[in-house]
Amino acid sequence: MNYFKGKNKEFSFRDLIYKALIFIGTVGVIVYFLPRDGKFNYQFDIDKPWKYGQLMATFDFPIYKDDQVVKKEQDSILASFQPYFQLDKSTGKEALKKLKNDYQTHLRDILPSSDYIRHIEKILSEVYRAGILSTEELARLHKDSTSAVMVIDDKLANQRSIDKLYSVKQAYAYLLTADTIHYRPNILRQCSLNEYLSPNLTYDARRTETAKEEILDNYSWANGIVLSGQKIIDRGEIVSRETYNILESLRKESIQRSESIGQKQLMLAGQILYVGIFILCFMLYLDLFRKDYYNRKGNLALLFTLIMFYCVVTAVMVTNNIFNVYIIPYAMLPVIIRVFLDSRTAFLTQVVTILICSICLRYPHEFILLQLTAGLVAIFSLRELSQRSQLFRTAILVILTYAAVYFAFELITENDLSKLNGSMYTYFVINGVLLLFTYPLLFLVEKTFGFTSNVTLVELSNINNSLLRRMSETVPGTFQHSMQVANLAAEAANRIGANSQLVRTGALYHDIGKMENPAFFTENQSGGVNPHKNLGYEQSAQVVIGHVTDGLKLAEKNNLPKVIKDFITTHHGRGKTKYFYISWKNEHPGEEPDNESFTYPGPNPFSKEQAILMMADSVEAASRSLPEYTEESISNLVDKIIDSQVEEGYFRECPVTFKDIATVKAVFKEKLKTIYHTRISYPELKKQDL
Repeated sequence: MNYFKGKNKEFSFRDLIYKALIFIGTVGVIVYFLPRDGKFNYQFDIDKPWKYGQLMATFDFPIYKDDQVVKKEQDSILASFQPYFQLDKSTGKEALKKLKNDYQTHLRDILPSSDYIRHIEKILSEVYRAGILSTEELARLHKDSTSAVMVIDDKLANQRSIDKLYSVKQAYAYLLTADTIHYRPNILRQCSLNEYLSPNLTYDARRTETAKEEILDNYSWANGIVLSGQKIIDRGEIVSRETYNILESLRKESIQRSESIGQKQLMLAGQILYVGIFILCFMLYLDLFRKDYYNRKGNLALLFTLIMFYCVVTAVMVTNNIFNVYIIPYAMLPVIIRVFLDSRTAFLTQVVTILICSICLRYPHEFILLQLTAGLVAIFSLRELSQRSQLFRTAILVILTYAAVYFAFELITENDLSKLNGSMYTYFVINGVLLLFTYPLLFLVEKTFGFTSNVTLVELSNINNSLLRRMSETVPGTFQHSMQVANLAAEAANRIGANSQLVRTGALYHDIGKMENPAFFTENQSGGVNPHKNLGYEQSAQVVIGHVTDGLKLAEKNNLPKVIKDFITTHHGRGKTKYFYISWKNEHPGEEPDNESFTYPGPNPFSKEQAILMMADSVEAASRSLPEYTEESISNLVDKIIDSQVEEGYFRECPVTFKDIATVKAVFKEKLKTIYHTRISYPELKKQDL
C-alpha cells in the first residue's frame, strides 16, 4: 500500500515539475521576443497625412534640430577648430647626428667645402623646428580647410599656421632651393638628403577628440521643448516640417530612454511580471474549472503553444515593422480551441493572448476591443466544424465584425468622416482570408497534439469508406445494429449536451471486431447454425470477448484515432458475458467460475459519450428479443437495462448525472417506440358475386 502512495507522490511531483516547466518556458519565450528597444511604432513623412490616432506627449522632451541644420552649424563651429599634433624633438636630433656621421664617411668626398654641411645642418634644424608632417596628413589638413594646428611641445600647446609646416617633399625641396646662389642644387642632390627627413609631428587623436567634445558639449541640439500632455498631432492632419521635427525628436528621445541599462532592466522585469500574471491566472483557471485539460499533456501543449505562437508573431511583426498586426487572424486561435476543447476555454485563451500581445502596441485599447469582439463572434458562429462552408461563413462574420466595431470606434473618436482610415478595412479582409487556412491547419494540429476534430469524425462516419463498407458486406447484421445504435446514441447526446458526432462515429466502429468471427454473433447467423453449440461456455465467452481486442487490432491497422478506440474498449466496460456466465453457473451449482474468463477487458466508460454508447448498445441489442413491442414492454426494457448498468457501477468514472441518465432513457423509449411501432393491416378487397 505504501508503494502505491509513493508512486502517487512521485507522479504528482513529476506533474508539478512538468507544469512549472510549461509556465517558465511560456513566459520565457514570450518575454524574449517582446520589444524592449523603444522603437517608435509610427511611419510618417512630410506633407503626408497622419494615419494614426491622436498623439499626445507622455513626457517632456526637447525638439531637436533637423540633421541638416545640426550638420551645418557644427561644421561652422568646427571650421575654426585646430587639431592637435605631438612634436617629437628626437627625430630632428637623430637626423642631424646621422648627417654628421655620413659626412665623416662619404659626404666629405661629395661636397666641395665644409660650408655645404653647415648649410644643410642649418636648414634641417630650421625645418624640424617648424615641423614636418607626412604628405598624406598635410593633404588632409588642406582638404579640411584647416588653417592652423596646435603643436604640443613639452606639454605646452602652441598654435602654428599650416603654411609654416612642411611635408617631407616640401622640406626636401626647401633644402635644395633655400640658397641657390651659394649652394648648387645639383651637388646637394648627390647627398641623398631625403634620408635625413622624417615627420616629427604626429596626430594626437585623443587630445583632438577631447577638444572637439568640449566644443560640441556647449552646442545646443534643441530649439524648443514639448511638455507632457501636449497634443502633437491628430489623425488626418498633414505632417508639416515643424511637426516632422517634433515627431523625430519624440522618436529619438524614446529610443534614448529605452537604451539605458536601468530602463531596460525595469522594462524586462515589468514584462516578466505582466506575462507571468496572465499565464498563472490561465493555469489556475484550468486547474479549477478544466481539470481534465489541466491533467492531459496534449491539451496543455496545444493551449500554450497557441498562446506562445500568437504572442511571438505579434512581437516580431511590431519589432521589425513587418506589415500591420491587424492582418494576423487572431480569431483562428479560439476557433481551433473551440473545435477541440470548449467555448469557455477558447474565449479565455483568446483574452489572455490578446492582453499579452497588446503590450507590444502603442495604442492597445483599440486592438483589444477589436480582437475580443471578433473572437467572440468566431466562437458563437462555429459551434461544431464539420464542413468548409461553416468556416467560410465564420470568416465573413469576423470581417463584418471587425469593420462594424472599428467603424463605430472611429465615429466615437473622430469628428470628421473624411479622416476615416480606409486602409484598416483592407487589413480586415486579408485577416478573414487568412482565417480560412484554419481548415487545413486542423489536420496538422490533430496529428501533432493527438486530437480528433469533427471534420475527421464526419469523414470517418462516411459509410462508403473501406472499413465500414467491408463491415456492411462481412457482418451485415452487426452493421445494421451499429447504425441503429449510432442513431439512438446521437439523439441522446444532443439532448444532454454531449458530442453527438463523436458518439455517432464511435457507435459505427464499436463492433468492428466482430468481422473476425462473424458467425459467432447472433445478428450475423443464418440458417439456424450456431457454432457455440460445439464450444464450452468459457470458450464461447472468450470468442465473444475477443471482438473487443480484435476491434482494437483493426483500429490500429486502419489508423483510427484514439477516441474511436476508446469506444471499442469501453462499450462493454468491465461487464460480463451474462448468457454464458449464467449458463455456466446453472450447470455448476455451488461452484465459482473464473470470473476473468467471462469478463470484458474494459475499462468502464470515462466520458459522457462512452456512457451513452454503452446504454444504447445494450438497449438496442436487447430490444430485438422482445416478444412484443408495446409502450410498456419497451419502457420496462430500457429502465431494466440502464438501471442495472448504474447499479453495477459502470458509470462511476464518467461525468454523467442522474438527470442525464433520465434524459437518455426518455430518448431511447421515444426512439424505440418509433422504430417498432405497430403497423395497421390493410384490408383486402372482397370479390362481389355477379
